[in-house]
Amino acid sequence: MCIRDSLYQSRNGPMWRSMNALGIPALLEGAMAIAAGMATTVVFATGGAGSYTQRASTAPWTRPTNEFVAAYGMFTAAEFALMARRHMHMYGTTAEQMAHAAAIVRNNGHAHPDAVYSGRGPFTAEDVLASRMVADPFHLLECAMTSEGGAGVVLTRADRAADLPGTPVYILGGGTDYYGPAYQHPPVWDLGGNQRDDLVAGYVGRRAAEEALACAGLGPDDVDVCEFYDPFSFEIIRQFEAYGFCGPGEGGDYVTSGVIEPGGRHPVTTDGGTMSFSHGGAAVQLLQRVLRGVEQLRGTCVSMQAPGAEVAMCTGGGAGALFTDVVLLGKERP
Repeated sequence: MCIRDSLYQSRNGPMWRSMNALGIPALLEGAMAIAAGMATTVVFATGGAGSYTQRASTAPWTRPTNEFVAAYGMFTAAEFALMARRHMHMYGTTAEQMAHAAAIVRNNGHAHPDAVYSGRGPFTAEDVLASRMVADPFHLLECAMTSEGGAGVVLTRADRAADLPGTPVYILGGGTDYYGPAYQHPPVWDLGGNQRDDLVAGYVGRRAAEEALACAGLGPDDVDVCEFYDPFSFEIIRQFEAYGFCGPGEGGDYVTSGVIEPGGRHPVTTDGGTMSFSHGGAAVQLLQRVLRGVEQLRGTCVSMQAPGAEVAMCTGGGAGALFTDVVLLGKERP
């Protein structure tokens, strides 16, 4: 059969098509399409290569040209740094606490054989603080790196997945929070609406996590693995507070208590994330956490496998970007 003829075979179309390209939101939209009968199987595929060629500058997606930020030097690291500094001012969060979170994530990448930073550690909090400053309070080793890469996911109905050779992982719930156009306006911690006083941009993702957990009938203590998006060290601390794992201002002490380390109660970003594993462009890294969550629940992670993991929380976005997406994955069919 020639390619031209195969394009017109009814079994290859028509198809439902989504225009959403951003990782977890696309995954949730695909799940809704399947639930609504608009699709039976959805494929997500993304990749990035060759877009970062100016090695003396930050990656192109970190240099927005909007008139409200470009004139003031508001590149991505500076925007996230504003949120971190505000939290430090309000709650006394320390540079050492953020560096500890960064060291844990980077060491996870050091141990992963496929990570860009594989074998380049181990790292200590002191190593992180000794690296050069990028945007106060962030040092170089507290920031995401850049790489090339790709990611893909296949999503289908639960009844069809039961007959497939691979072990299925189920979507238990999800949600998205959005406070405005990312990287077009300087972020403000207290930016919020009129629903609740605690739903502010500094804790973006709080409502999304609440919705995801409520849909699954679970709480933060039921989560076994935290595959949190890690563009900067502070985002690890912030997310534990935003999602209800600890109270406001308690995130610094929480991450240094041992709970996020391998073998801890809530191991975090187990492959090294965007700090150590890869950062292949906007869509790639926002799907990357889902892939690792799936591997954790299948028990197939080549490093940092959490024994007996049954529920994984996967996230994307962050306070400096004014959006956060959350999805809960489960080993058991709901």
